[in-house]
Amino acid sequence: MGTPDFAVPCLETLIKNNCNVRGVITQPDKPIGRSGKLTYPPIKEFALKFNLKVYQPEKVKNSEFIETLKKINPDLIVVVAFGQILPLEILNIPKLGCINVHASLLPKYRGAAPIQWSIINGEKITGVSTMFMDKGMDTGDIILTKEIEIGDSETSEELFEKLSKLGAEALIETIQQIQSGNAKGIKQDNNIATYAPMLNKEDGNINWELYAIEIKNFIRGMYPWPGSYTFYKGNRMKIFDVEIIDKNTDAQPGTIIDVDKNSIYVQTGNGIIKINQIQFDGSKRMCVKDYFLGHSIDRGNILSS
Repeated sequence: MGTPDFAVPCLETLIKNNCNVRGVITQPDKPIGRSGKLTYPPIKEFALKFNLKVYQPEKVKNSEFIETLKKINPDLIVVVAFGQILPLEILNIPKLGCINVHASLLPKYRGAAPIQWSIINGEKITGVSTMFMDKGMDTGDIILTKEIEIGDSETSEELFEKLSKLGAEALIETIQQIQSGNAKGIKQDNNIATYAPMLNKEDGNINWELYAIEIKNFIRGMYPWPGSYTFYKGNRMKIFDVEIIDKNTDAQPGTIIDVDKNSIYVQTGNGIIKINQIQFDGSKRMCVKDYFLGHSIDRGNILSS
């Protein structure tokens, strides 16, 4: 059970290790872009290359789908970024249980957006966890974890790629442990659990009163979606590549304190953010120096949330 690109390496490693994949369950096809053309989820695209049977229930708790799953009679269900909560009736179907590959070091960052929030919160270490699923949200007993460092300038997009591969490694090790009878689930400590809620488009709005390091982490974590943005003279300006200048002025946070041919300098709650790449609505993403070939940004203006 999986949906986005993050789940593909896990399915790939099951196939490469000669696991008998009886079916792939994913979300329904969705209309994309202005044309509204129905588009396959990434996991479906990959599964069809290997002639795997694909199921796309609107709701997994649908009784008809549950009966279908019972007929498949799986020994094990693997869940990777599927996007629906599994009811207890499904969790009880496979003989060996349902296992989940989650992109955090549980119990930290339970929920839908662990990769983004780990970067936004300035974590230096993250990883993946596999667990036996229960009826809670990422609360099951942990089977194993694998750690990885987060680079100082690493974005969510880059970390997604690394963790998807690490997740595949963790998955096959977990299955080997289950096959050998050595998979010992360890209960999570709910007292230190944190939550990583789903992001939406409006969450990318930059709060300039935060410290410069917090804003840089925010921009890294929000890339590529939903993206981070601010408003210049009422026009939305997306912000990409930034650096931190360890200086301060008396200007109000959000004030454009300086502009040179390559960058825009903005005062934050503590420190200065140097902006190197921007994108206004209706235009393409570009380096500030290229934007300045036909446009200008005025010193003294205050970027608004």
